[in-house]
Amino acid sequence: MENIENLVSKEAVEKIKELAQDAGICMFVTNLTELPLTSRPMGTADVDDEGNIWFLSNKNSDKNIEIKEDKRVQLFYSNKGAAEYLSVFGEAEIYRDHAEVEKVWTPIAKAWFKQGADDPAVSAIRVKPQDVYYWDTKHNKLVTLVSILASAVSGKKDANAVEGKLKV
Repeated sequence: MENIENLVSKEAVEKIKELAQDAGICMFVTNLTELPLTSRPMGTADVDDEGNIWFLSNKNSDKNIEIKEDKRVQLFYSNKGAAEYLSVFGEAEIYRDHAEVEKVWTPIAKAWFKQGADDPAVSAIRVKPQDVYYWDTKHNKLVTLVSILASAVSGKKDANAVEGKLKV
């Protein structure tokens, strides 16, 4: 039997925060109706208390242009070292307001925006999750490896693995 743990509300938000922040970078996919899909790596700036995932972006980027045309996006997080994975489908919204940018500003973003949060090119993107699924482990990497090996030998399902839907 699979270990399914669907989480809602605060527990779901906490799991999104944990997995998104542990991975740090996701593949941010736009143009979901066209092939090939358009994807690029993006660093997560913040996950707020409502489960919204925030990014910083150049206001003139292809990504921003694509979001203006179709708000639907897909985010894929992978923290291979900890065997944690997160898939987020949601709607993106672009904010040019300085107060919103300032809320999610991170010092590392200065590598792209030399004038900091005051840079005229910076925008914030909020992704509001609509359909979220995760795969995780209950223990650290070493315990996970031992558990997988034991499952392979015994033929029984890995009890260390857990997955489920997250509803915020």
